Amino acid sequence: MTPWLGLLVLLGSWSLGYWGAEACTCSPSHPQDAFCNSDIVIRAKVVGKKLVKEGPFGTLVYTIKQMKMYRGFTKMPHVQYIHTEASESLCGLKLEVNKYQYLLTGRVYDGKMYTGLCNFVERWDQLTLSQRKGLNYRYHLGCNCKIKSCYYLPCFVTSKNECLWTDMLSNFGYPGYQSKHYACIRQKGGYCSWYRGWAPPDKSIINATDP
Repeated sequence: MTPWLGLLVLLGSWSLGYWGAEACTCSPSHPQDAFCNSDIVIRAKVVGKKLVKEGPFGTLVYTIKQMKMYRGFTKMPHVQYIHTEASESLCGLKLEVNKYQYLLTGRVYDGKMYTGLCNFVERWDQLTLSQRKGLNYRYHLGCNCKIKSCYYLPCFVTSKNECLWTDMLSNFGYPGYQSKHYACIRQKGGYCSWYRGWAPPDKSIINATDP
């Protein structure tokens, strides 16, 4: 296993390939967590790829045209190449060339951007309006909040900086209503709560199905 693959597995972010490869296991993660835990978050189009002899099965190097950067200005202000394992069993990511724009997240190792199935990667046209707004500013506002996963009831928040993520109760985290439409943002009084774009929800009520 290459050093950067260890970083990807440790990150364990939700991605389009959550069910994609038999030997690649990723913990579900809300897009906001994926955003806040990534070194790089960009919108880009893949314009080329090549296989290089690096790692046990080789490494795919994608050439990209960066459209916009959302996170990572100090790490790598302009990304031209992204690296991923060639094997899907090692969480390697398969992207279409000259076809779609993608939302790409990843980590920086030795001056290179690495990504994989355990990162949040999605076709841009498949993102919801709320997710796009989250990338522009809302997710950043919530990076000091903690999204707490709920796998079975009952479950509760234990501090004022937590939002209860309940997508796993019905969707196994891929992709549920909260993932598609909500950001966890700190509100007045220091409390974190789910936010969609209208008046902030009542902090005293936790609804397991509709935050």
